Amino acid sequence: MGIPRSLLPITAIVAAASLGAVACAPHASQSTAEQNVPGLSPRGQQELAQVEAEIDRIEAKTLARLAAPPSNLTQQVELLGKAMMYDKQLSVNRNEACAFCHMPEAGFAGPVSELNATTAAYPGSVRTRFSNRKPQSHAYAALSPVLHYNTARGDLVGGNFWDMRATGRRLGNPAAEQAQGPPVNPVEMGLPDTACAVYRASRRPYRALFEQVWGRQAFAVSWPGNVERVCNRPGPPTAADPLPVHLSPRDRGLVSATFDQMAQSMAGFEASAAETPFTSKFDAVQAGNAKFTAQEKAGYDLFRGKGLCNNCHRDGGPGEDPLFTDFTAINIGSPANPRLPYYRESRPDPRGYVANPAGASYVDGGVGTFLANGPELSHPSAVDARWLPLAPGNSGRVQVPTLRNVDMRPYPTFVKAYGHNGYFTSLKMIVHFYNTRDTLRRCQPHDPGEGTTCWPAPETTQNLDKTELGNLGLTEAQEDDIVAFLKTLTDGYIPAKAP
Repeated sequence: MGIPRSLLPITAIVAAASLGAVACAPHASQSTAEQNVPGLSPRGQQELAQVEAEIDRIEAKTLARLAAPPSNLTQQVELLGKAMMYDKQLSVNRNEACAFCHMPEAGFAGPVSELNATTAAYPGSVRTRFSNRKPQSHAYAALSPVLHYNTARGDLVGGNFWDMRATGRRLGNPAAEQAQGPPVNPVEMGLPDTACAVYRASRRPYRALFEQVWGRQAFAVSWPGNVERVCNRPGPPTAADPLPVHLSPRDRGLVSATFDQMAQSMAGFEASAAETPFTSKFDAVQAGNAKFTAQEKAGYDLFRGKGLCNNCHRDGGPGEDPLFTDFTAINIGSPANPRLPYYRESRPDPRGYVANPAGASYVDGGVGTFLANGPELSHPSAVDARWLPLAPGNSGRVQVPTLRNVDMRPYPTFVKAYGHNGYFTSLKMIVHFYNTRDTLRRCQPHDPGEGTTCWPAPETTQNLDKTELGNLGLTEAQEDDIVAFLKTLTDGYIPAKAP
């Protein structure tokens, strides 16, 4: 496996994750260890602090609206969803909001440039635990269909998450089921029980609005006396006590229903104009209110033609919104990303949790792993048993992401990570990969040509796509043209207007 670039000071993060150097305190106050990410450079820590301050600012502004909430039910749901999206209290150490991995200035993806350039994955509420993938943008994610099998295409279509495990089959909404994953994912927000999310929400300023929208029964739960202590301990729960907040059957039913409603509220916010505005230059051009530059137009022609991009990243057809994804899954042959700390999370942390028993030999099985084994680390959706035979044919495949806001960034030198594992760190790099995957030589370890004149082997060759990419025959100038077009998909070109 080739190393794409130096690990910079982030090696300290990897070491901390491996050795379990930071234990989380069982109290509500945030210690330095709970808030900081070990190994970030001073500049990275400053950037992290700025992101956290922006989360706090947005939350404060959102909570201020509770004094005079909108009268419209849809807008009330959106307000609730936004309040919870920016609420750090819904994580085990009260230090990580959902928005930490999905900030608007980064296209609702990872907002810390140094993390994108190094670890690619983001730390959880327990700061030495990292996911196995980079944060997926949830811009336009609410428009994904419920996961289903399309007989004509012979393929699964829809769902949320890279591995489609938020199917939407239970709640009828993939975005809602996606929202149920991070709160109880040990490497993300880390709560040991969904009841903890409901308990924490019941103590938040938005409780009254929640009860107005969803009913007074939402938090009418008899909480056990030890609920604070239980919910301050990071998950996962033990096999012997999978629901450590001990509730009566009635109260467990109430908690489950309220957790669903919390998720539906967050999905309501994701479906709002804040995250699905259709305000890019591309949209303005399609409406006849702007014109592409010559390079952008050439890039769009290549996107739809020789580049084959439109085969999966569809720009719409009759009756379709141009969402730049077909909601299927594919294995493009991305190399493994050795910068992921997840490879080193093979030893017990202070709570005895091992995130990655496979260690350095871990291979991301994508949709196939979900279908064969159920969701990894979090469990928003069950697997339809009728899909089990589809697991081998989906091994190594991950969801085709939308390209909307693919270049949105807070400042020009901000690094964004691309691909399910964040191996690619620029649009030029991933377009070059699509063009030359099968024509350039294989890299040697620490090869200086990696990413330009050679590529490492795919992380897995199972179900490797050999028809849509790999030998496109594009010139370097044509690669640049496609990149120029992709930059027209950034929202904000058109001033947003209320309908």
